[in-house]
This record gives sequence, structure tokens and C-alpha cells, in this order.
Amino acid sequence: MILALETSCDDTCAAVVAGGVVRSNVISSQGVHDRYGGVVPEIASRHHLELVNAVVDDALARAEVTLDDVQLVAATQGPGLVGALLVGLQTAKGLAGARGLPLAPVDHLHGHVAAAFLEPEPFAPPFLCLIASGGHTLLADVRDHRGFEVLGRTLDDAAGEAFDKGARLLGLPYPGGPALERLAAEGDPAAFDFPTAQGVPGLDFSFAGLKTSLLYRVRALGEVAATARRADLAASYQHAIVESLAVRVERGLEQTGHDRLALGGGVAANGPLRARMAGLAGALATPPPELCTDNAAMIAAAAPHVPALPWPDYAALDVYATGARGL
Repeated sequence: MILALETSCDDTCAAVVAGGVVRSNVISSQGVHDRYGGVVPEIASRHHLELVNAVVDDALARAEVTLDDVQLVAATQGPGLVGALLVGLQTAKGLAGARGLPLAPVDHLHGHVAAAFLEPEPFAPPFLCLIASGGHTLLADVRDHRGFEVLGRTLDDAAGEAFDKGARLLGLPYPGGPALERLAAEGDPAAFDFPTAQGVPGLDFSFAGLKTSLLYRVRALGEVAATARRADLAASYQHAIVESLAVRVERGLEQTGHDRLALGGGVAANGPLRARMAGLAGALATPPPELCTDNAAMIAAAAPHVPALPWPDYAALDVYATGARGL
């Protein structure tokens, strides 16, 4: 019985997982950052402090268990916003230490990979995994439950960041991904020709040029024409992001010899991306949307496969903002 916490960005999350079965998965979105057009780290950490105890209580109640039933506590150690991460990790330390329980420090990106391990359709290694979110975009070669090898990563913006910045250019609210997808459904993806970073070799990604191309196109059209063609702009821009991801996934499958693909990260909830990926591999794992965005169930899924620390060895454990630990 694993109690896991995830507070790497602006969602306060707690989950209870046993034997790969999600007993509860509580996600409290702060809903205050849209007015700023993005997540403000200090505000995020303060809201985590206000919410974390209630979210943990809710997760235990929905799972119909108590802290006495918990055998392992897990928390995201990084990467993420340092102030936000500290709230989750310190809370996990307190819960585990008070009962002498072991604590598993989990890498956030390992969690996105491990979301594919959960019931009812667990996806076992080996496979290629595309992780695409607001803060990360990478291709991972997953040959073991314990970790992965990074094959390619973004050289600039992440895919989710490209969605958010593109949505802002089109006058859409934050978070931009869902809003842009809804608008794009009304447009023509072939109306505009946006770059897909075909010139970037290997398996690395780049979205900065695409974002700049949208900016120049909006300026060239002028305010009136750009507003009239917002749906076409959104559809073409989304198409370019999806194709940029698909090209690298195809290369990754060929390079690794895998015929199995998993998706992770908030961008994996995008409908056109899922449809495009469906034809690239013989088997495709697409976790439900609530397991694609930041959540604690994925942290619990990774927890059995990382070294758990006994009390008091984790008392001085710290968080990290960037990179991936031991993967």
C-alpha cells in the first residue's frame, strides 16, 4: 500500500496505489495562475502549503484506508519548481518518519514513464516512451521498470510550452493546450505551412522556430485577418507540433527496434497527437488523461522500482530543479 505525493508544479496531488491498482488519485489544480499567463513559483508553493494536508486526507478517504495501512510513502524529488517540490517532499518525510516507514524519492519523469505500468492495462518494458509536457519533451528508451535512457530531448521550448505560447499569441486563455485544441477542431490544419524542425538531426526536438513562425504570421496577417483565421492558425500550428513529435518518434522506433510506444505528460492528452501516434507502432499505451497530466498515481507506480530509504536516512533528502537522477 503506497501513499504518494506530487507537487512539482502547480497541481497538489496525492494517491494511494496497491499492487498497481489505483485506489485513489486526487489532483487539486490551483486555478490562480491563469491571470498571470503562467505558473508563478512563489504562489504555487504557498498554495501547496494550504492544500497538501487536505489532499492527502482526501486520497486516504477515497481509498478507504488510513495512514496505519500505508507501507511505503513516495514523493517527487525533482525536477520541478524547488519551492513546490519542497512542500511535497517535506510532507512525505513527516508522514513516513512519524510511523518509521520507508520513503521512495521518485524522479518526476520516471513517474510519467511509470504511468504506463498501472492497471487495468499495464504496459511492460521494453518500449519507447514519448514524454511531452509543459516543462519537458523527451524520448526515452525504457528497457526496465527501474528507469530509462534519454535518447533525445528538446533543445529549447517544451511541446506544452509551445502550445501555451501559441495559444497566448492567438488570444486564448491559460493553460493554452486544451483551448488551442478546441479552437483547432474548427480549422484547417493545411491552411498554413509551419516548420516542424526537420533540419534538427537525430532525436532532439525544437519548437522555438515554430513559435516564432506563428508570431510572424500573425503580424503579417494583421489583427483583423488573424482574428478571422484564428481557427486555421490554431489547426496548422497544432499540426506542426504533432508532426514534430511524430517524426522523432518514428526515428526513435527505428533506432531502438521497438514496436511498442507509450505516451506520457500533459500533451499526451491531446486528441490529434494520440490519433497520429496510433499508426506508428504495433502497440500503443495511452494512459487516461488524468494519468498524463501531473498526478501522484504515476509517482506511486514508479516507487516500487526505486531504492526506498529507511528512517532516518531520508531526513536530509533534498529536491532538485532540473535533470534526472540516476536514470
